[in-house]
Amino acid sequence: MTRIVRVRGTTMALMLGLVGLGSTLAGCEAGEGPIVAPPPPPAEYADKHMPAGWWNDEKIIEEGRQIFIGAKNIDVNCASCHGKDGKPVKAGARDFRNAERMKLYSDSVWLWRISEGVPNTKMKAWKSKLPEEDRWKVMAYERTFGLKGKEWDVVKKEWVPAGTAAKADEAGAPAATPASKKTAAPAPSTPGKS
Repeated sequence: MTRIVRVRGTTMALMLGLVGLGSTLAGCEAGEGPIVAPPPPPAEYADKHMPAGWWNDEKIIEEGRQIFIGAKNIDVNCASCHGKDGKPVKAGARDFRNAERMKLYSDSVWLWRISEGVPNTKMKAWKSKLPEEDRWKVMAYERTFGLKGKEWDVVKKEWVPAGTAAKADEAGAPAATPASKKTAAPAPSTPGKS
């Protein structure tokens, strides 16, 4: 009888140990660690901001989704690591649903990370596979997982409700990226009018 109790006790301790190990491994799989602000973007990205109106443009967001899931470019499939719903499917991938973490990323930092990758992680640079315009589109889509209904306010330097952010040019910063700086064609001249 004493031997059976010891075996059951040992079995119970072993099971509890496995449960604890499983919990630890599950925590590691999330792999994101403590929530801390990312470093500021390098000068090359510091003044880049989402083109005007793109945060809530459904067409842009859908184009970003197509890029994210690999439908537009077979060489680019963000969902293969980050999951189709923003829940990572690979260890160490950023969980875009975590609003507390994602609100620490300005649009400039986010673009920088997509463009150049993240050192010492599996996140590689995508600037050679995606033009800048597509990187903004995929970011507009990724933002919907944890920051839906928000946009980056260049003046306040924080995420605010969509439609309430000051325009970049009001802050004295460049209006956006080359994609948003397209100039209109000159108006045709009408004969006899100057």
